[in-house]
Amino acid sequence: MSWNPELYLTFDDHRLRPALDLIARIPLDGVRRIVDLGCGPGNVEPHLAARWPSAEIVGVDNAPSMLERAGQDYPRFKWVLGDIAAWRADAPVDLIFSNAALQWLDDHERLFPHLLDQVAPGGALAIQMPRNFSAPSHVAIRETIENGPWRERLAPLVRPEPVRSPESYHRMLAPHARTLDVWEIEYLQVLSGQDPVVTWTRATALRPYLDALEAGARSAFEAEYRARVRVGYPPEPDGRTLFPFKRVFVVAGK
Repeated sequence: MSWNPELYLTFDDHRLRPALDLIARIPLDGVRRIVDLGCGPGNVEPHLAARWPSAEIVGVDNAPSMLERAGQDYPRFKWVLGDIAAWRADAPVDLIFSNAALQWLDDHERLFPHLLDQVAPGGALAIQMPRNFSAPSHVAIRETIENGPWRERLAPLVRPEPVRSPESYHRMLAPHARTLDVWEIEYLQVLSGQDPVVTWTRATALRPYLDALEAGARSAFEAEYRARVRVGYPPEPDGRTLFPFKRVFVVAGK
């Protein structure tokens, strides 16, 4: 899947806020090593460093374009190209952090306890994932796929519920964690610009489907999707668009 750092950072303030909320809820001091799984363009790393200034911080991502941007903007951190689904620590880590990345991976029942196993005693696994898949922005993706000539090509890519309920993650991790804090927030995001919800999803949720289509079909697919999204998110009188967005958070202590 292709990633465009510039497009991803279009709404940097809204994408960064959940990461800051997650950092604020991690009850750790004296952290020596942090691994950020799915670090993207690296814009969270300075905030991790501000909270734990003595820590070594390593960002891991499978997108060369994202890591290139991260290396340019934040050369003082270490960046590693790798598959976070197969990642394993070479030594226990004080903090494994992941912001808006693990929703791309399946089998959370195996993955999350596996990641907690890589945490050093007294450390933590901290995760934030979007859980907006039943919102009009994401329902419109599935409806566009189902009602178009690209259905056969795109239907196998659909993952209706990549992220489970908070209760599911509590049950998943409670047998393995010393402490466990799981919660959910719905942010009321106020976006500016023309069709901003489409701009948002083009950077993330829409990306694998657009990548799977040729140029002509891609344009037609996006046009149909755009029409559906306009119905779901009409602009306010001031021209801005309200985009409620739900996210789930996990902090598991080892």
